[in-house]
Amino acid sequence: MSISLLIVDDSEFSRNMIKRSLPPGWDVVIDEASSGLEALNYCSSLQFDVIFLDLTMPDMDGLDVLQSLGERGYQSKIFIISADIQSSSEQIALARGAQDFLAKPIDVDKLTAMLQRHEVL
Repeated sequence: MSISLLIVDDSEFSRNMIKRSLPPGWDVVIDEASSGLEALNYCSSLQFDVIFLDLTMPDMDGLDVLQSLGERGYQSKIFIISADIQSSSEQIALARGAQDFLAKPIDVDKLTAMLQRHEVL
């Protein structure tokens, strides 16, 4: 059965980098959002198994998206994939419900290990 994945990042380059980094053979259906607000709109009508979420976006940052999804009781495994590698950002993201945190640029082996650790691969 396919995993539904939403990739949320304001950079098209980053979204493409994430797609290229996915484990080969992973049965996944991908949607993309280029902003936090767009992601929340998607999540208001669709349920995703997994969300890859950037922290730094212009209209609504990833921490606010996490908080909003948590307040809505949205059930998804959310992984932060961000160049913002401050430990405070990681701690806040995890406290707001993110499953894990992965720094950009993506290390394919670390991404695969993270997905296996959280049983989505």
